[in-house]
This record gives sequence, C-alpha cells and structure tokens, in this order.
Amino acid sequence: MSKLYGAIEAGGTKFVCAVADEDLNILERVSIKTTVPAETMAEVFAFFEKHQVEAIGIASFGPIDVNRNSKTYGYITNTPKPDWKNYDFLGEMKKRFAVPYAWTTDVNGAAYGELKRGAASGKDSCVYLTVGTGIGGGVVINGKVIEGYGHPEIGHIVMRRHPKDHYEGHCPFHKDCLEGLAAGPAIEARQGGIKAYDIPKDDQAWEIVAYYLAQACVDLTLTLSPEKIIFGGGVSKQAQLFPMIRESFAKQLNDYVQTPPLEDYIVHVDLGDDAGITGCLLLAKEAVAK
Repeated sequence: MSKLYGAIEAGGTKFVCAVADEDLNILERVSIKTTVPAETMAEVFAFFEKHQVEAIGIASFGPIDVNRNSKTYGYITNTPKPDWKNYDFLGEMKKRFAVPYAWTTDVNGAAYGELKRGAASGKDSCVYLTVGTGIGGGVVINGKVIEGYGHPEIGHIVMRRHPKDHYEGHCPFHKDCLEGLAAGPAIEARQGGIKAYDIPKDDQAWEIVAYYLAQACVDLTLTLSPEKIIFGGGVSKQAQLFPMIRESFAKQLNDYVQTPPLEDYIVHVDLGDDAGITGCLLLAKEAVAK
C-alpha cells in the first residue's frame, strides 16, 4: 500500500489541506476558511483523521516561531489575525497525530515548491516573493530553507524612496518598507483608492512599484546571490511589471555584479496557487527521512 503524506498551507484567508501518494500526486484536497482556531482547526483535524499519513508539512502565515530552542517553537506569534496570536499550531497538531512534521512559513513552503518542481527546477537556490495584500519572501539556499533565530521578513526591508513618490507608506510598523510602498493597499492608497487591477497599464504608478520591487531584487542579489528570484501573488499578475522590474533592476545594480540573463533571473511563479502545497508535501516526505 502506498505511503501517504500530508500538507497544510495555512493562509490568513483559507487553509488548504492535502494528502498525496509517494510520488506526491494529490489524492484529496480541501479548502477551509480561516476564522478562529477552534473552528478552523476542528476541520483540519477532521480531514487528517480520515488519512493515515507518514508525515505532515505545514507552511503557515506568520510571524511564526521556527527556532527549535525556543519555548514557543511551533507557535503563530505576533499576528494581527484575530485569535491566532500566540497559538500553538504545531503543538496542537502533535497532540492528535504522532508523525514527523516540517514547520515553516507559507512563503518558505512556496519557495521550496518552486525550487523542486517549479520555476527554479534544477537550481540549488531561489527567493520567492509574494506581492499582494502584503509582501512576504521565502529563501532556499543550497537546497535548504533558510531560517535562523527567526525567519526572513523580506517584505519589511527598508526602501530608498522613488524620487516621484510622496506617499508616506502603508506599513504600521515601518511606513516606507517594501510592503509599505509596493503591496496592494499601498498601490491603491497612492492612487486615491483605485484598485490595482483598475489602474491603466501605462500609468506612472507601475513605474514606482517596479522601482521598489527591483530595489528588493538588488538587495537580495547582493546579500544572497540566488539563482532565481520568483514573484507570485496578485500584484505580480500584472504582466507589464516584469519588463519594468528587470529594466529598473539593471539600472539600480549598475553592472556591479554578474547575474543570469534577467529574463531567466527575475521570473513569474511557475506553480501558481500550488506552490505552497507542493512545498509542504516535499518537506513532509523529507521529514520522514530525517
């Protein structure tokens, strides 16, 4: 009988749970609305009670505690999501299912999925950036998800301002960080409440957004030197952004270091909405081998 592996992609809007066979073909998948832990997790538990899995990979919205030496390892920590702050996600799962676990952020899960089966297939490193309501980043270097005392928070790196941008920034913590200047709410606020998908593709707004996303790519190139930078999320579905990001990146980097050809270096997500769940399943299978 084929071994089964479980995955949970825990998002702020919905949880996606899946079970896959040894080749990671998904056999069953459910989407569960993210409400409060008692409600959402009851459905998660019920799903996995139907399946005898070898391991479960979890990629959660954050911030989360990934430090194995911490007393709150496995917790969702300082999230603004109602009732999820300081929730012992991993601990509650372990009470019910005595299997190995992989525990990481939602964007790290997506980065790992893209490395193994998506846009970075065949590479050893990549950065995945999701640009939507917020901005988050996952990092894989030498085939390993990057975590230390905590996990990367690329969406909150501080930006040098675009000369034509006078918007103060949306982030309540840092104002003019990457998320504060280039996420969906910032784009909308800068345009006086116009939604991103209603902004004309030739509007100057996209030049400003591309400048900030390109600047983030420069910072990541100079600090991590990944083989691919992959964009996902709603805002990155604006196809006109990619040539603009690459052009701005080239200007800002100014030939300081070599990179792969930019059409192959700064790219769109390959697995789409399946990046995270794919990464979770891959990490679950690896957790058994450890």
